[in-house]
Amino acid sequence: MPLTKKQTAIVLISLVALVFSSGCTNWKKKYEALNVEHQNLRGLLERERAEKSQLGQQLNQRQQTIEELQQQIADRNQDPSVVTGFGEGYDVSLDARAGTITVTLPNTILFNSGMATLKKATSVELDHIVSVLNSQYSNRQIGVVGHTDTDPIKKSKWKDNWELSSQRALTVLRYLVERGIAEDKIQAVGRGASQPIASNATASGKATNRRVEIVVHMR
Repeated sequence: MPLTKKQTAIVLISLVALVFSSGCTNWKKKYEALNVEHQNLRGLLERERAEKSQLGQQLNQRQQTIEELQQQIADRNQDPSVVTGFGEGYDVSLDARAGTITVTLPNTILFNSGMATLKKATSVELDHIVSVLNSQYSNRQIGVVGHTDTDPIKKSKWKDNWELSSQRALTVLRYLVERGIAEDKIQAVGRGASQPIASNATASGKATNRRVEIVVHMR
């Protein structure tokens, strides 16, 4: 039966409404998806800006530390041991680039051959170092690094030079902690014979390589 004009109009209006309704739903979904993507991108951008700002602050702080150390040496024109407060008679070196102060103690004043127990006379040296660390560098990270020569372990209980250097570093660390250095500000490591500062081909060179370093990290 043919549709009347009124019925035809109703059908057309219904179809248009259906298409329009479907189109609105699709556009709404697209808008919501784009909005989510926009928020994600905005979050990434803000994170990158924050990380860039933090990196800039770290670089500025490191540069300031380098300049301060360099300026101390230039202004006072003195031995690093005096500049850093450790006093004369100590083997102290500054590394402005790394931002470190290193006090080197030869094993001859710390330990007997093949041993990891401190000599009694060592307390004078270490107590002075502890005093300086507590008074001037209490908020800095401290590293205690043990070193040996290349001679293999033969007559002591240690498995190898790695173990001996580690035990000696731990011994010094414990001494410092017992006298006030914060446990969360200090760590020990053994380097064995891996980082010589002299030739191991001579007796004097080997003696130089047998050492413990107390490293103050200025940043």
